[in-house]
Amino acid sequence: QVQLVESGGGLVQPGGSLRLSCAASEIIFSFNAMGWHRQAPGKQRELVAAISGGGSTNYADSVKGRFTISRDIAKNTVTLQMNSLKPEDTAVYYCNAKRGSLDHWGQGTQVTVSS
Repeated sequence: QVQLVESGGGLVQPGGSLRLSCAASEIIFSFNAMGWHRQAPGKQRELVAAISGGGSTNYADSVKGRFTISRDIAKNTVTLQMNSLKPEDTAVYYCNAKRGSLDHWGQGTQVTVSS
């Protein structure tokens, strides 16, 4: 059973920064891709950023230039650096790992952007 444990959420003012981390129980090279999704109240879960096994990254248009996804292979972690946060970034953020047709999810971490 793959375990993904997120950390780093919290309350931040607009324009601030947060750094989310996802620790995987297995070597991250074993996954086709890893990423971060988010779900705001009353909305569908959406992809925020992803990184492939080869290291390619992609981002939602709404976060391009503000968020950066990266990975630490030695620590089996994937990190999402979020800068210039906006109130509309408020959501529960979930770490995701894909292996074949299977999706694995973390428990989620709340990010609230408010003054």
